[in-house]
Amino acid sequence: MTASRSSGWPAPAKLNLFLHINGRRDDGYHELQTLFQFVDHCDYLDFKVTNEPALVLHSNMSEAVADNDNLILRAAKSLQKQTKCQLGAEIWLDKRLPMGGGLGGGSSDAATTLVALNALWKLNLPTERLAEIGLELGADVPVFIKGLSAFAEGVGEQLQAVTPAEYWYLVLVPDVHVSTADIFQDPDLPRDTPKLTLDSLMSNPWSNDCQELVVKRHPQVAKTLAWLLEYAPSRMTGTGACVFGQFEQEQQANDVLAKLPASIKGFVAKGKNISPLMLRLAQH
Repeated sequence: MTASRSSGWPAPAKLNLFLHINGRRDDGYHELQTLFQFVDHCDYLDFKVTNEPALVLHSNMSEAVADNDNLILRAAKSLQKQTKCQLGAEIWLDKRLPMGGGLGGGSSDAATTLVALNALWKLNLPTERLAEIGLELGADVPVFIKGLSAFAEGVGEQLQAVTPAEYWYLVLVPDVHVSTADIFQDPDLPRDTPKLTLDSLMSNPWSNDCQELVVKRHPQVAKTLAWLLEYAPSRMTGTGACVFGQFEQEQQANDVLAKLPASIKGFVAKGKNISPLMLRLAQH
């Protein structure tokens, strides 16, 4: 029998509502405190289960997406290996999130692949086990697998569900690729923000410890952020390059989007404390 194509599995973007770097560990990784919230702007993946263990990926991106594709295929292979699953899959990626923007697109694609294939291959692994497999692919993958907005500590793997306000965001995408590795290796990156309790973090103004360095190194990010700050409280997500402004109403965000210079790309999205992926899984 031929399986039908299971379509419309979202891989949502995330924003780091704040990002503090508390120190550097002996293994080179950084201790951090950050707040992840999803937005309803997503890549989409379709899956077709096959009876042979081969994995095939089709993508609407050029060859430039090799690494990202790789993360999807690595996630699927990892799941096969961990469960000794003999089934395979044909996977279609509709890439809508910008790459290298600090929105977690690659990690989100990997997480959606794990969640969807766990369901479609009828493996029934618990979420915690999937998150362990995901962590081997990247520090951000578990938050997408668990599907709840989260306060993260450690290298980002210690997660605690939280429910920040679900604002509307205008997310702007400067035309520059910021390397996360370069930012975390830069000697000028501040690494001594004191660890704070979740209560005090949630009640104090939010900031991103990487922002000043990225703005200094990348004039496009500086220019985009300066433009957005004229209209709303704004900051950078992750290690950039994307920046986001916060709005109470969708219309306010769209009004500012309409004024955007032609040289800058952007989109309006709603903050979501429950990932669109969870809602899709529930329909499965």
